[in-house]
Amino acid sequence: MITISLCMIVKNEEKCIGSCLASVEDLVDEIIIVDTGSTDKTKDIVKAYTNKIYDFLWIDDFSAARNFSFSKASSEYIFWLDADDILKEEDRNKLKRLKEDFDSSYDVISMRYNYAFNEAGYPTLTFRRNRIVKRSRGFKWCGFIHEYIAVEGKILDSDINISHMRVHGSSDRNINIFRNKIKQGYTLNSRDTYYYGKELYFNGMNDKAIEVLSKVPQMNGWYEEKIQALITLADIYLNKGFYEQCRKVCYETFEHDTPRAEAIYRIALSFQEEEKYIQAIRWYEVEINLQKPSSDLGFIYEEYWTWLPQLQLCVCYFKINDVQKAFEHNEVAYKYNPSNKSILSNIEFFKSKGIIKN
Repeated sequence: MITISLCMIVKNEEKCIGSCLASVEDLVDEIIIVDTGSTDKTKDIVKAYTNKIYDFLWIDDFSAARNFSFSKASSEYIFWLDADDILKEEDRNKLKRLKEDFDSSYDVISMRYNYAFNEAGYPTLTFRRNRIVKRSRGFKWCGFIHEYIAVEGKILDSDINISHMRVHGSSDRNINIFRNKIKQGYTLNSRDTYYYGKELYFNGMNDKAIEVLSKVPQMNGWYEEKIQALITLADIYLNKGFYEQCRKVCYETFEHDTPRAEAIYRIALSFQEEEKYIQAIRWYEVEINLQKPSSDLGFIYEEYWTWLPQLQLCVCYFKINDVQKAFEHNEVAYKYNPSNKSILSNIEFFKSKGIIKN
């Protein structure tokens, strides 16, 4: 059996840190908490789980704080979580079995990150992150924000899921970090530029976001971030009613990898917004027949691969007076997402028209 140190950085996490630690305390051999300036009861809650609590002066650099936390670990392997992450029971059991039978020739264990959920509790955004690393390899965190561990060697892609239970609301913390770095003369790389553009978009600064995100596809960076930058641009253009520009950036995603449902959806939606329902239907039909990427290292928004295009096909077919096909696509959408209010409302509408499932 291997030993594991859990290393976390926290600040004002009293609403969630207890649930996080309770979900994993019996699965790790050591818990290390690095506090970057809490003013609430975070430290008091943490003391029930560990006495290894360290203060770290916040310097607008997440990697610096995480590397400090890693430096305090003493077990064979290091595991990291955010305070609003938990392991559900099924995943707790998987981690327990993995720890007991683990082949210590592996340097890294990756896990799926279920980052967002729908009203039924089904994951809507998933991607993979390196979660456990061999301490003796001395892997370091990189990036002052949206940080990552620079790993190499033998990697196990596990079937364990980490569930993100978002507690915090919107904040201007991240965009202020970017602004401070830029004022200090820091040159943003492709990854930084992508996330800076996303923060601008999240904060409603769309024109500046267009300027920044448009640089990403031409930079030397990860193709997934190029695709996501283009999809974010598509959202901005959609919101502005610039439908041709939306389609143009979506088509550009095809240059970087196989077509993604997220991009195809926005092409279809742009035609739908223009009331060009036949064109929209053609693209939604393409979307529902796509194969997911073989790798789950990128960002997968499940609704675009499951129920959402089916719901839009329902709308489009209804608009061209093909009520039967509209009904059929709503039924498929229901199988994927039986608690969605729009889908349920459609079911009641079809019932009122005497259209029911055979």
